[in-house]
Amino acid sequence: MIIRPRRLRKTASIRAMTSETRLSPSMLVYPVFIREGKNIIEDIPAMPGQKRYSPDTLPVILERAVRNRIGAVLFFGIPEHKDECGSSAYDDDGVIQQAVRTAKREFPELTVIGDVCMCEYTSHGHCGIIRNGTVDNDATLEYLARIAVSQARSGADIVAPSDMMDGHTAAIRGALDAEGFTDTLICSYAVKYASAFYGPFREAAGSAPSFGDRKSYQMNPRNVREAVREAELDIAEGADMIIVKPGLPYLDVLRAVRERVNVPVASYCVSGEYSMMKAAASMGWLNEKNIACESAISIARAGADIIITYFALELAEYMLNGEL
Repeated sequence: MIIRPRRLRKTASIRAMTSETRLSPSMLVYPVFIREGKNIIEDIPAMPGQKRYSPDTLPVILERAVRNRIGAVLFFGIPEHKDECGSSAYDDDGVIQQAVRTAKREFPELTVIGDVCMCEYTSHGHCGIIRNGTVDNDATLEYLARIAVSQARSGADIVAPSDMMDGHTAAIRGALDAEGFTDTLICSYAVKYASAFYGPFREAAGSAPSFGDRKSYQMNPRNVREAVREAELDIAEGADMIIVKPGLPYLDVLRAVRERVNVPVASYCVSGEYSMMKAAASMGWLNEKNIACESAISIARAGADIIITYFALELAEYMLNGEL
Protein backbone atom coordinates (compact mmCIF):
# COMPACT_ATOMS: atom_id res chain seq x y z
CA MET A 1 0.00 0.00 0.00
CA ILE A 2 1.35 3.40 -0.97
CA ILE A 3 0.63 6.14 1.55
CA ARG A 4 0.60 9.57 0.02
CA PRO A 5 0.68 12.79 2.06
CA ARG A 6 -2.50 14.80 1.79
CA ARG A 7 -2.46 18.23 0.30
CA LEU A 8 -3.93 20.91 2.53
CA ARG A 9 -6.95 21.62 0.33
CA LYS A 10 -9.28 22.33 3.21
CA THR A 11 -11.43 25.12 4.55
CA ALA A 12 -10.17 28.66 4.95
CA SER A 13 -9.86 28.22 8.70
CA ILE A 14 -7.78 25.06 8.31
CA ARG A 15 -5.57 26.74 5.72
CA ALA A 16 -5.02 29.62 8.14
CA MET A 17 -4.28 27.28 11.03
CA THR A 18 -1.71 25.31 9.03
CA SER A 19 0.01 28.27 7.37
CA GLU A 20 3.74 28.37 7.98
CA THR A 21 4.04 32.15 7.56
CA ARG A 22 2.01 34.33 9.93
CA LEU A 23 1.58 38.09 9.80
CA SER A 24 0.20 40.63 12.25
CA PRO A 25 -0.45 44.39 12.17
CA SER A 26 2.23 44.87 14.83
CA MET A 27 4.97 43.93 12.33
CA LEU A 28 3.93 46.67 9.90
CA VAL A 29 5.50 50.14 9.64
CA TYR A 30 3.76 52.88 7.68
CA PRO A 31 5.96 55.57 6.04
CA VAL A 32 4.46 59.08 6.15
CA PHE A 33 5.63 62.21 4.31
CA ILE A 34 5.50 65.40 6.41
CA ARG A 35 5.64 68.73 4.63
CA GLU A 36 6.44 71.92 6.48
CA GLY A 37 3.51 74.32 6.67
CA LYS A 38 -0.10 74.24 7.84
CA ASN A 39 -3.41 72.76 6.67
CA ILE A 40 -1.69 70.55 4.10
CA ILE A 41 -3.08 67.26 2.87
CA GLU A 42 -1.97 66.81 -0.73
CA ASP A 43 -1.82 63.91 -3.14
CA ILE A 44 1.48 62.45 -4.32
CA PRO A 45 1.02 61.88 -8.09
CA ALA A 46 3.75 59.24 -8.39
CA MET A 47 2.32 57.28 -5.46
CA PRO A 48 -1.48 57.03 -5.87
CA GLY A 49 -3.23 56.83 -2.53
CA GLN A 50 -0.35 58.40 -0.60
CA LYS A 51 -0.35 61.99 0.64
CA ARG A 52 1.85 64.64 2.19
CA TYR A 53 0.67 66.02 5.52
CA SER A 54 1.69 69.05 7.51
CA PRO A 55 2.30 68.45 11.23
CA ASP A 56 -1.10 69.89 12.18
CA THR A 57 -3.06 67.59 9.81
CA LEU A 58 -1.00 64.51 10.68
CA PRO A 59 -3.49 63.18 13.29
CA VAL A 60 -5.92 62.42 10.43
CA ILE A 61 -3.76 59.56 9.19
CA LEU A 62 -2.26 58.60 12.56
CA GLU A 63 -5.72 57.90 13.96
CA ARG A 64 -6.21 55.27 11.26
CA ALA A 65 -2.79 53.78 11.99
CA VAL A 66 -3.63 53.46 15.68
CA ARG A 67 -7.07 52.05 14.94
CA ASN A 68 -5.50 49.42 12.68
CA ARG A 69 -2.92 48.55 15.37
CA ILE A 70 0.11 48.90 13.13
CA GLY A 71 3.49 48.62 14.79
CA ALA A 72 4.94 52.03 13.99
CA VAL A 73 5.02 55.02 11.68
CA LEU A 74 8.16 56.25 9.92
CA PHE A 75 8.41 59.99 9.26
CA PHE A 76 10.12 61.61 6.26
CA GLY A 77 10.41 65.40 6.28
CA ILE A 78 10.02 67.93 3.48
CA PRO A 79 11.35 71.29 4.70
CA GLU A 80 10.84 74.75 3.28
CA HIS A 81 14.51 75.66 3.75
CA LYS A 82 17.40 73.71 2.23
CA ASP A 83 21.12 74.46 2.46
CA GLU A 84 24.51 72.82 1.98
CA CYS A 85 24.51 71.13 5.38
CA GLY A 86 20.81 70.32 5.72
CA SER A 87 20.41 72.43 8.85
CA SER A 88 16.62 72.06 8.89
CA ALA A 89 17.09 68.37 9.64
CA TYR A 90 18.58 69.06 13.09
CA ASP A 91 16.51 72.13 13.91
CA ASP A 92 14.53 71.41 17.09
CA ASP A 93 11.57 73.14 15.44
CA GLY A 94 12.06 71.32 12.14
CA VAL A 95 9.25 69.58 10.30
CA ILE A 96 10.03 66.09 11.64
CA GLN A 97 10.48 67.38 15.16
CA GLN A 98 7.09 69.11 14.98
CA ALA A 99 5.50 65.95 13.61
CA VAL A 100 7.01 63.75 16.32
CA ARG A 101 5.75 66.04 19.07
CA THR A 102 2.27 66.06 17.52
CA ALA A 103 2.21 62.29 17.20
CA LYS A 104 3.37 61.64 20.75
CA ARG A 105 0.97 64.21 22.16
CA GLU A 106 -2.08 62.89 20.32
CA PHE A 107 -1.21 59.17 20.29
CA PRO A 108 1.36 58.47 23.02
CA GLU A 109 1.04 54.71 22.54
CA LEU A 110 2.10 54.90 18.88
CA THR A 111 5.72 54.03 18.13
CA VAL A 112 7.33 56.82 16.10
CA ILE A 113 10.44 56.36 13.96
CA GLY A 114 12.36 59.34 12.58
CA ASP A 115 14.27 58.97 9.33
CA VAL A 116 17.82 60.25 9.85
CA CYS A 117 19.25 61.47 6.57
CA MET A 118 20.12 64.72 4.82
CA CYS A 119 19.00 64.31 1.21
CA GLU A 120 15.58 65.92 1.75
CA TYR A 121 17.24 68.86 3.52
CA THR A 122 20.34 69.61 1.45
CA SER A 123 20.37 71.99 -1.50
CA HIS A 124 22.33 69.42 -3.52
CA GLY A 125 20.10 66.44 -2.66
CA HIS A 126 22.87 64.16 -1.42
CA CYS A 127 22.87 62.31 1.88
CA GLY A 128 25.88 64.06 3.38
CA ILE A 129 28.34 66.92 3.36
CA ILE A 130 29.88 67.65 -0.05
CA ARG A 131 33.62 68.25 -0.24
CA ASN A 132 35.39 68.58 -3.59
CA GLY A 133 32.35 67.31 -5.45
CA THR A 134 31.86 64.13 -3.44
CA VAL A 135 30.19 63.14 -0.19
CA ASP A 136 32.61 63.33 2.73
CA ASN A 137 31.68 60.31 4.87
CA ASP A 138 33.46 61.32 8.09
CA ALA A 139 32.38 64.97 7.99
CA THR A 140 28.77 63.81 7.62
CA LEU A 141 28.71 61.75 10.82
CA GLU A 142 28.56 64.78 13.10
CA TYR A 143 25.47 66.08 11.31
CA LEU A 144 23.72 62.71 11.40
CA ALA A 145 24.32 62.55 15.14
CA ARG A 146 22.79 66.03 15.54
CA ILE A 147 19.71 64.95 13.59
CA ALA A 148 19.23 61.83 15.69
CA VAL A 149 19.60 63.70 18.99
CA SER A 150 17.15 66.38 17.87
CA GLN A 151 14.58 63.76 16.92
CA ALA A 152 15.05 61.93 20.21
CA ARG A 153 14.66 65.22 22.07
CA SER A 154 11.32 65.67 20.28
CA GLY A 155 10.14 62.26 21.49
CA ALA A 156 11.04 59.79 18.72
CA ASP A 157 11.13 56.23 20.01
CA ILE A 158 13.45 55.01 17.25
CA VAL A 159 15.84 56.79 14.88
CA ALA A 160 16.55 55.24 11.48
CA PRO A 161 19.74 56.39 9.72
CA SER A 162 19.22 55.86 5.98
CA ASP A 163 22.30 57.65 4.70
CA MET A 164 24.60 54.60 4.33
CA MET A 165 27.65 56.40 5.72
CA ASP A 166 30.28 54.15 7.25
CA GLY A 167 30.31 54.48 11.03
CA HIS A 168 26.95 56.24 11.28
CA THR A 169 25.50 53.82 13.85
CA ALA A 170 28.42 54.24 16.25
CA ALA A 171 28.34 58.03 15.89
CA ILE A 172 24.61 58.19 16.54
CA ARG A 173 24.70 55.73 19.45
CA GLY A 174 27.48 57.70 21.10
CA ALA A 175 25.67 61.02 20.65
CA LEU A 176 22.35 59.66 21.94
CA ASP A 177 23.96 58.14 25.01
CA ALA A 178 25.93 61.32 25.74
CA GLU A 179 22.67 63.30 25.74
CA GLY A 180 20.91 60.80 28.01
CA PHE A 181 18.81 59.11 25.32
CA THR A 182 20.02 55.63 26.18
CA ASP A 183 16.56 54.12 25.58
CA THR A 184 16.20 55.53 22.06
CA LEU A 185 16.61 52.64 19.63
CA ILE A 186 18.50 52.67 16.34
CA CYS A 187 16.99 50.97 13.30
CA SER A 188 19.78 51.17 10.77
CA TYR A 189 19.39 51.00 7.01
CA ALA A 190 22.36 48.68 7.08
CA VAL A 191 21.63 47.23 3.65
CA LYS A 192 20.45 49.90 1.21
CA TYR A 193 21.08 49.34 -2.47
CA ALA A 194 21.62 51.96 -5.16
CA SER A 195 18.30 51.00 -6.68
CA ALA A 196 16.18 52.18 -9.59
CA PHE A 197 13.07 51.59 -7.44
CA TYR A 198 13.33 54.85 -5.44
CA GLY A 199 12.04 57.23 -8.11
CA PRO A 200 8.52 57.88 -6.75
CA PHE A 201 9.92 58.50 -3.26
CA ARG A 202 12.34 61.11 -4.57
CA GLU A 203 9.45 62.92 -6.22
CA ALA A 204 7.36 62.69 -3.06
CA ALA A 205 10.15 63.96 -0.80
CA GLY A 206 11.90 66.29 -3.24
CA SER A 207 15.15 64.44 -2.59
CA ALA A 208 16.61 63.69 -6.02
CA PRO A 209 20.34 64.57 -6.20
CA SER A 210 21.09 67.67 -8.26
CA PHE A 211 24.23 66.06 -9.70
CA GLY A 212 25.68 62.58 -9.98
CA ASP A 213 24.13 59.62 -8.21
CA ARG A 214 24.42 57.76 -4.90
CA LYS A 215 26.32 54.71 -6.10
CA SER A 216 29.45 55.73 -4.18
CA TYR A 217 27.72 55.24 -0.82
CA GLN A 218 24.76 52.96 -1.52
CA MET A 219 25.29 49.30 -2.28
CA ASN A 220 25.95 47.52 -5.57
CA PRO A 221 22.84 45.46 -6.53
CA ARG A 222 25.14 42.63 -7.58
CA ASN A 223 26.43 42.02 -4.03
CA VAL A 224 25.00 39.75 -1.33
CA ARG A 225 28.03 38.94 0.84
CA GLU A 226 28.63 42.66 1.24
CA ALA A 227 25.10 43.00 2.62
CA VAL A 228 25.82 40.49 5.36
CA ARG A 229 29.04 42.29 6.22
CA GLU A 230 27.31 45.69 6.36
CA ALA A 231 24.59 44.30 8.62
CA GLU A 232 27.09 42.75 11.01
CA LEU A 233 29.12 45.97 11.16
CA ASP A 234 26.10 48.09 12.07
CA ILE A 235 25.00 45.62 14.74
CA ALA A 236 28.50 45.67 16.21
CA GLU A 237 28.25 49.48 16.35
CA GLY A 238 24.99 49.33 18.31
CA ALA A 239 22.08 48.94 15.89
CA ASP A 240 19.07 47.44 17.65
CA MET A 241 17.46 46.41 14.36
CA ILE A 242 18.37 46.66 10.70
CA ILE A 243 16.67 47.27 7.36
CA VAL A 244 17.16 45.61 3.97
CA LYS A 245 16.00 47.90 1.15
CA PRO A 246 14.35 47.47 -1.41
CA GLY A 247 12.01 44.59 -0.63
CA LEU A 248 10.76 42.20 -3.30
CA PRO A 249 13.77 42.39 -5.68
CA TYR A 250 16.09 41.57 -2.76
CA LEU A 251 14.39 38.66 -0.99
CA ASP A 252 17.54 36.56 -1.41
CA VAL A 253 19.52 39.27 0.40
CA LEU A 254 16.89 39.45 3.14
CA ARG A 255 17.15 35.68 3.66
CA ALA A 256 20.96 35.76 3.71
CA VAL A 257 21.00 38.56 6.29
CA ARG A 258 18.26 36.99 8.41
CA GLU A 259 20.24 33.76 8.68
CA ARG A 260 23.36 35.57 9.94
CA VAL A 261 22.11 38.13 12.46
CA ASN A 262 20.27 37.95 15.77
CA VAL A 263 18.44 41.28 15.82
CA PRO A 264 15.06 42.10 14.24
CA VAL A 265 15.33 42.51 10.47
CA ALA A 266 13.02 44.82 8.52
CA SER A 267 12.34 44.80 4.80
CA TYR A 268 11.35 48.05 3.11
CA CYS A 269 8.92 47.51 0.22
CA VAL A 270 9.83 50.76 -1.47
CA SER A 271 7.99 53.40 -3.48
CA GLY A 272 8.77 51.91 -6.89
CA GLU A 273 7.37 48.55 -5.85
CA TYR A 274 4.24 50.22 -4.50
CA SER A 275 3.71 52.40 -7.58
CA MET A 276 4.16 49.47 -9.98
CA MET A 277 1.52 47.47 -8.14
CA LYS A 278 -0.85 50.45 -8.04
CA ALA A 279 -0.33 51.10 -11.76
CA ALA A 280 -0.97 47.49 -12.77
CA ALA A 281 -4.06 47.38 -10.57
CA SER A 282 -5.39 50.64 -12.02
CA MET A 283 -5.22 49.08 -15.50
CA GLY A 284 -7.10 46.01 -14.34
CA TRP A 285 -4.12 43.75 -15.02
CA LEU A 286 -3.72 42.66 -11.39
CA ASN A 287 -5.90 42.58 -8.29
CA GLU A 288 -4.47 45.19 -5.93
CA LYS A 289 -5.55 43.52 -2.70
CA ASN A 290 -4.23 40.13 -3.76
CA ILE A 291 -0.82 41.38 -4.89
CA ALA A 292 -0.38 43.56 -1.80
CA CYS A 293 -1.14 40.58 0.43
CA GLU A 294 1.03 38.14 -1.54
CA SER A 295 3.93 40.60 -1.52
CA ALA A 296 3.73 40.97 2.26
CA ILE A 297 3.57 37.20 2.69
CA SER A 298 6.62 36.78 0.43
CA ILE A 299 8.63 39.28 2.45
CA ALA A 300 7.67 37.66 5.74
CA ARG A 301 8.38 34.20 4.35
CA ALA A 302 11.87 35.32 3.34
CA GLY A 303 12.58 36.21 6.96
CA ALA A 304 11.43 39.76 7.72
CA ASP A 305 10.35 40.43 11.30
CA ILE A 306 9.19 43.92 10.27
CA ILE A 307 7.70 45.10 6.97
CA ILE A 308 7.89 48.77 6.02
CA THR A 309 5.26 49.32 3.36
CA TYR A 310 2.96 51.97 1.91
CA PHE A 311 0.24 49.30 1.98
CA ALA A 312 0.54 49.02 5.78
CA LEU A 313 -2.86 50.50 6.60
CA GLU A 314 -4.71 48.32 4.11
CA LEU A 315 -2.77 45.20 5.07
CA ALA A 316 -3.56 45.75 8.74
CA GLU A 317 -7.25 46.04 7.92
CA TYR A 318 -7.13 42.80 5.94
CA MET A 319 -5.48 41.08 8.90
CA LEU A 320 -7.97 42.42 11.43
CA ASN A 321 -10.81 41.28 9.17
CA GLY A 322 -9.33 37.78 8.87
CA GLU A 323 -8.56 38.24 5.17
CA LEU A 324 -4.77 37.93 5.44
